[in-house]
Amino acid sequence: MTTTTQPQAGTTDTLAPLRALTLAALAALIALGLAWELWLAPTGSGSWAIKVLPLVFCVGGLLRHRVHTYRWIALLVWLYFMEGVIRAWGDHGLSARLAGLQIALSLVLFACAVLYIRRRVRAGLVA
Repeated sequence: MTTTTQPQAGTTDTLAPLRALTLAALAALIALGLAWELWLAPTGSGSWAIKVLPLVFCVGGLLRHRVHTYRWIALLVWLYFMEGVIRAWGDHGLSARLAGLQIALSLVLFACAVLYIRRRVRAGLVA
């Protein structure tokens, strides 16, 4: 199945920036989640930092160009978007600003993942 293979040389030029942006947004979302729950605005003993674990599991698939992982992250990211909206609406101060940042990162991650998938499909690299 072609969903786990790397893109061909000709399509790498158009996919590399999207892949880099996807990985950067994912890393930023992971870093924000950890910093938020452990240092910036903790909500208890820091046990909520475990919420970034599903995102960490996606890193390997994104690094291996697995389209299935890009599809999965495009769905998973909406949970982080919803958390951001809820916390932006209900929290105040620093926590509300961090929630706004989480919303923005979630939207960037979703857009980059979907565009990556679309370009891979149009290039005929995915069934």
